[in-house]
Amino acid sequence: MTTALLAGGGTAGHVNPLLALADHWRAVEPEVGILALGTAGGLEERLVPARGYELLTIPRVPFPRRPNAAALRFPRAFRDAVDQTRAIIRERGADVVVGFGGYASAPAYVAARLERVPIVAHEANARPGIANRLAGWLGGRVGTTFPGTPLRGARVVGMPLRREIVELDRVALRPQAVAHFGLDPERPTLLVTGGSTGAKRLNETIGESIAHLLGSGWNVLHITGRDRGGADPGLPGYRVMEYCDRMDLAFAAADLVVCRSGSATVSELAAVGLPSILVPYPVGNGEQRLNARELVAAGGARLVDDAAFTPAFVTGELVPLLTGRAEIARMAAAAQSVGRRDGSAALLALVREALASSTP
Repeated sequence: MTTALLAGGGTAGHVNPLLALADHWRAVEPEVGILALGTAGGLEERLVPARGYELLTIPRVPFPRRPNAAALRFPRAFRDAVDQTRAIIRERGADVVVGFGGYASAPAYVAARLERVPIVAHEANARPGIANRLAGWLGGRVGTTFPGTPLRGARVVGMPLRREIVELDRVALRPQAVAHFGLDPERPTLLVTGGSTGAKRLNETIGESIAHLLGSGWNVLHITGRDRGGADPGLPGYRVMEYCDRMDLAFAAADLVVCRSGSATVSELAAVGLPSILVPYPVGNGEQRLNARELVAAGGARLVDDAAFTPAFVTGELVPLLTGRAEIARMAAAAQSVGRRDGSAALLALVREALASSTP
């Protein structure tokens, strides 16, 4: 029986593909042993056990980005995290380490190399992080979500997606979805979401522009995130929620989406054929703009800078788009043309290659 140590966590962007691979692997190989490696305080503490997998934790050791006291402590702290992971690999008999980025992955890659266990990394973003660059340097196999991700020898496998997205039939589920959210089934629906943490810019602009959006004949389903603004004025056709735990239903109800361009979001939109207005998060190293590149080039999405997503944009460009249903249908077909739902299977194939190459 194979035992796999899946390392990643901190954010949904690392945890969700880890769980998607675990679910798929267990479905096709029920006897596989799955262990998850994360850090204390990350989202994995809630999501991994809830999905039925064992979570093991190591200390959170960020790579230093400037010379300071934390940088001086880093070598010892990183070595301790590696040592703890090596002990887990030995004691639990892990045959392969699969990392998804995040604080747990870098120590796991080093530990795997020292224990002579094969390494596989999945890079979700178009601009790779330090941890997954390390996996490549250590000789691991690397799978990427997007073409053109600058990791030498990487293979494009797509994004491992949640089963409810992989199996989603938007047309069949739409009646249930609009009823679930209390929307008018005779109107198309604009979905606005800033992801699990929300997006203040999106919330403020939509709130100021809601009369124009409803006046165009659309419902608006607005997922605001907690403490990110977005009060509910109680208008017919406008549903405001802080959090949605049924994004499959939200996608089934939607005809167009306004959202950030995190890698998982972009991959899910393409997989289910949803056209979108993508507003990349303006802070960070610019990976969200790069994540959107393929979908925008295909014509399945339009890119708008965060600073440009204003009420003037809504009235001048978004509302005219809402009234042009033929263009939205064209965008939907374009999004579907670059979508893929086989990311978990493709990544598992890469893992199996790594296991086969390590067999004496």
